[in-house]
Amino acid sequence: QVQLVESGGGLVQPGGSLRLACEVSGFTVSYSATTWFRQVPGKEREGVACISNVDGRTNYADFVKGRFTISRDSAKNMVFLQMNNLKPEYTAVYYCAFGFDVGSAWSSAEYYHRWGQGTQVTVSA
Repeated sequence: QVQLVESGGGLVQPGGSLRLACEVSGFTVSYSATTWFRQVPGKEREGVACISNVDGRTNYADFVKGRFTISRDSAKNMVFLQMNNLKPEYTAVYYCAFGFDVGSAWSSAEYYHRWGQGTQVTVSA
């Protein structure tokens, strides 16, 4: 059974950086992807960035392009989200999720069947 465990959240000042980590276990590489989502109270989960577990192809939401980088360490089954130049509006609970590689539909939460517990990111002075 696939399990995901996030780490690396916390409090950071505007303009600062954080690196989130997601340890994924119990999965098969074929046709799968790992994606970071975020959620704020009262809103639906929103796709942030996705990486294919097959070929490392990445996708990003427009609001994080140039600021966030998703990467993986296949040997350690880890996926990372490097977040730079953070703004208060990035405050949210960040989740990593595992599912099939659905290409352009990557940001739809419905395609992911395994989720981590979430890690809080707070950007505030």
